[in-house]
Amino acid sequence: MDREFWHRKWAIDEIGFHECAANPLLVAHVGRLGLVAGSRVFVPLCGKSLDLHWLLSKGYRVAGAELSQIAVDQLFADLGLTPDVRQAGELLHYRAQDIDIFVGDIFCLDSETLGQVDAVYDRAAFVALPASMRGPYATHVTQLAGRAPQLLVCYQYEQALMAGPPFSISDEEVAQRYGHAYGLTLLARAGVAGGFKGRFPAAEAVWLLQ
Repeated sequence: MDREFWHRKWAIDEIGFHECAANPLLVAHVGRLGLVAGSRVFVPLCGKSLDLHWLLSKGYRVAGAELSQIAVDQLFADLGLTPDVRQAGELLHYRAQDIDIFVGDIFCLDSETLGQVDAVYDRAAFVALPASMRGPYATHVTQLAGRAPQLLVCYQYEQALMAGPPFSISDEEVAQRYGHAYGLTLLARAGVAGGFKGRFPAAEAVWLLQ
């Protein structure tokens, strides 16, 4: 992961990956995670995603990891919350009621610091990493969450048409990275309306890992 690439994106507000509403695949399929009110959902590389707002509005607690402090400051401002900010090893821990965000390199986050996780929702992390990092990342998040169930959203398109991120993730790669730890269920696959960035055909696939 090119840290400077992402820091630069946030610094110049070039964040086309930020969605203006909760992701429809989360809304449609979160029930498959078997959560109850108060369950804690971990969202890796969360940015200032409105998915966090939506999860909180449904009575869940959320935890996230994010490289950009700009993103996290904006997240809490958008939520209307004033966080308590403390150092947590190499990370900064932003905390408010029902929300904990750890700012810095996700690989510096350990399970003791993160705390209890009941589920993982990954829309923007796995697809943001180059192939060389996706294996270590999948192993790390699986261990962080204690093999809690995951809802994983992946893009699929002809990789030669765009360098990424987000990268195209095949079904075979999902099985390669996660099949040793989880049973995998493809919940849905649908074309991206208008094509990817309006340029070429693409699909989104959502997986349940449990």
